[in-house]
Amino acid sequence: MSKNNQGIAYDKALKKYSARKEVPAAEETLAPETLLKQFHPDYFPDSIINLKVGANKGEACHHQLAAMLQSDARIDESDLAGAPIIETDILVIGGGGAGCAAALMAAEAGARVTLATKLRLGDSNTVMAEGGIQASIEQGDTPQMHFEDTIKAGHHFSDKELVAEMVMDAPEVIRWLIQQGMQFDLDKYGDLLTRRAGGTSAARVVYYRDYTGLEMMRVLREAVLNSNIEILDYSPAVELLANESGHCAGAVLSSLKDCSYNLVRAKSVIVATGGIGRMHINQFPTSNHFGATADGLVLAYRLGAKLRDLDSFQYHPSGLSHPQHMAGHLITEGVRSAGAYMLNAHGERFVGELKTRDHVSSAILRECVEGRGITTPDGAIGVWLDTPGLELREPGMLAQRFPKLIELGKKSGINPLKVPPLIYPTLHYQNGGVVIDPNGLSSVKGLYCVGEVSGGIHGKNRIMGNALLEIISFGRRSGEHAAANCHGVKHKKISIEHLSDLRRELTQANMPMDLQGPLLFPECAKFENDSDYDGLHKNR
Repeated sequence: MSKNNQGIAYDKALKKYSARKEVPAAEETLAPETLLKQFHPDYFPDSIINLKVGANKGEACHHQLAAMLQSDARIDESDLAGAPIIETDILVIGGGGAGCAAALMAAEAGARVTLATKLRLGDSNTVMAEGGIQASIEQGDTPQMHFEDTIKAGHHFSDKELVAEMVMDAPEVIRWLIQQGMQFDLDKYGDLLTRRAGGTSAARVVYYRDYTGLEMMRVLREAVLNSNIEILDYSPAVELLANESGHCAGAVLSSLKDCSYNLVRAKSVIVATGGIGRMHINQFPTSNHFGATADGLVLAYRLGAKLRDLDSFQYHPSGLSHPQHMAGHLITEGVRSAGAYMLNAHGERFVGELKTRDHVSSAILRECVEGRGITTPDGAIGVWLDTPGLELREPGMLAQRFPKLIELGKKSGINPLKVPPLIYPTLHYQNGGVVIDPNGLSSVKGLYCVGEVSGGIHGKNRIMGNALLEIISFGRRSGEHAAANCHGVKHKKISIEHLSDLRRELTQANMPMDLQGPLLFPECAKFENDSDYDGLHKNR
């Protein structure tokens, strides 16, 4: 399915637009299941193939991800000759919210912890999260309601045990974050303010303005920097290490600062590498940070970990579509939760703004495909997010509650108080991932996977606020469990011998051997090798 450019021109649509206090509700003509199957990107023709190798052989996977999961490694044994070995109890790979939470809990339990991050500590999708954190803390709300909302929004594909653990953790997660120093928006009595997420039955999202994730990452980063955790920045993992029994025993890190490899020998490894957005599945723009290239999925799969739901991704409805250089930047769902409408080129509402994200995204795509979108001279397309109408109804709300939106408007040259932003779905979240138990442990002994790299919690669709909850809930759980179970673990031998099995299987399946993974950086970066990347700048 391609974008239809037969919509109404931007200037013409803007002249027809006027901010109104009330716009009639949408009358939806397609059943939700039909809408998804006809317009959601997960159902695009030719997007899904079956994997030919690995633990998920024969199962459905998006073709772009499948290519990376079935790629050859970036290294072989000769690359590691003379590489220094770093000894630690627990290696955490990833410096976002999940990785920091895991590292903090493991260190608090007395373990030696090394945290390796591809970029700088805190460079992650966590800082991109705006809307807030789900927690059933209001009167009239319960963890059971939170559980049921999550299961229903995920189309009943979620692992119920994982969801139950997460929703029960939620109030303690909020308490722990406050203890770390995190700020939340409060009412005049000092109580936590809440907002409602799309597809939920109660207002249970707690938040800080419209940069909740940034505030969360601020306090977690400070906590890690003030601990005895060893931090290795600019050190992406390019391979996991296994012991003589096939258990995960560490990782090979590529030091981007000095163009060398380091072997980290660990009793347990916690992979928290985040999502997949910078692979630009189905050629969509993305809200994800520069390093979100599915590295953890590739490394875990190569070591034998079982994955799930590899054909399901979330497209956030309100990604900025215009101007082109800002495409994909996120406008929080909180704006719609506050009452902002979405309007097509004719000024009509076309979907319930607080339906689930997959439903709303599909409805936007339908408007664009069927000619009711707004098109720009540079080829962008989208629908209006009626922020001026919201400002008309509640003067001052946008500046007070959504300062990030105001700043985004300045960068875009659009004043959202007067001009509605043009929005289009942006690739936002990886619904599937590594199969885990309630402690974040994968099917490979010694290997934990937490945060967006894991699967099972959100099923086929995620609701706002469950991502920030998940990364802290399962990050804390994995750190505690890994620390409690690392005593007495000894590896006689660590190696990358599993790559021989991978290459044999790829050869037997007649798979190409010219693609190497993990990707590490987006294709648009065009780095010839790892050493071309240093300090966020190209060397050449």
